[in-house]
Amino acid sequence: MKIEVKNNCTDYNSYRAARVKSLFNAESGANFSITADLDVEDLDWKIGVVVGPSGSGKTSIGKQLFGGGKIYEPRGWDSDKPIIDCIAPDGDFNDVTAALAAVGLGSVPSWLRPYHVLSNGEKFRADLAKIVCEAPENVIVDEFTSVVDRQIAKFGALAFQKAWRRNKGKCVLLSCHYDILDWVEPDWIFDTATGKLEKGRLRQRPKFDLEIYETDKRYWPLFEPHYYLRLPSMIAATYYVGTVNGEPVCHVGVAPRLEVKGMRASRMVVMPEWQGAGVGSRFLDAVCDIHVSGQGKYGDRVKAVYFHTSHPGLCAGLRRSKKWVQVSAELYGGNKAKSAKTIAKSHKKSKKKGPTAGYGGHFRAVQGFKYIGERNA
Repeated sequence: MKIEVKNNCTDYNSYRAARVKSLFNAESGANFSITADLDVEDLDWKIGVVVGPSGSGKTSIGKQLFGGGKIYEPRGWDSDKPIIDCIAPDGDFNDVTAALAAVGLGSVPSWLRPYHVLSNGEKFRADLAKIVCEAPENVIVDEFTSVVDRQIAKFGALAFQKAWRRNKGKCVLLSCHYDILDWVEPDWIFDTATGKLEKGRLRQRPKFDLEIYETDKRYWPLFEPHYYLRLPSMIAATYYVGTVNGEPVCHVGVAPRLEVKGMRASRMVVMPEWQGAGVGSRFLDAVCDIHVSGQGKYGDRVKAVYFHTSHPGLCAGLRRSKKWVQVSAELYGGNKAKSAKTIAKSHKKSKKKGPTAGYGGHFRAVQGFKYIGERNA
């Protein structure tokens, strides 16, 4: 597939324009052309990247791909609705939450905010979740990662490529940033700076070391703002912090459940800029393995580690893992007497006449899991 781009504009002859031409020996800025030979028809591909400096023709190439008109525009974000209601509004709730978690937007409070109040990084991930969930046959994402911090860009790119590859469609990313290529692991790359096409998944995702430290709750204030529940302190808990190059990345606490000869893991948090990097599940597994292998505070008296969560993405990940088995599922907030009281309280506050409805409390579908470890994986 050969794409030819020829852009033209007026050749201005104002005083300043003439002076620029004279000073920099530039005859004209009116014409721009580039030819992209995208010989990828023989590839079974899902993700391609057009990369190069700003103004090198990436968007012009993108406009001609897939017959034109496939560049993604961030539409459908209602300013009066949270993003959870704007992504595939007629689709399945679990698919939407799974897409948000898959692209690294795991901060549940962010799901309850409208798009326009999100940070640039959150908007970036929300747009990716929308693309993943809607799963178009062909899509082009312009200015990919251009407006976000470079670390969020890398891990966002990693999270997106993993999520997109579960779909059947084709996606082309247009970017001026070369630092994302190893994280995207694309099936092909066209560089507008050199005119060269690189075919095949030749890039290898960079590795990093996660160091885990046993500590007390002194580090919890760093992570607490990113925890979506407000719970009392854990009793007799041991805390663990995961770091990369000295930077705090993730946190979890482990407390005894001696009535079942086990431990309970809680307060699991991954810093927003690291979400999507895959560190959370590995960190939790490693901490749980410390205890079931007899290396923890209570030695070989610990037979299992239990973990409860209502986060849809985390629940789905634990169910997929061979190291975990699900042991419970309970709807909290379903007490009818309590519901009646909270509905009455809400009605009184609203000062409205006539009957009102409500959830009667905070419903949470809490799911319980048991870590069985490497020996059964």
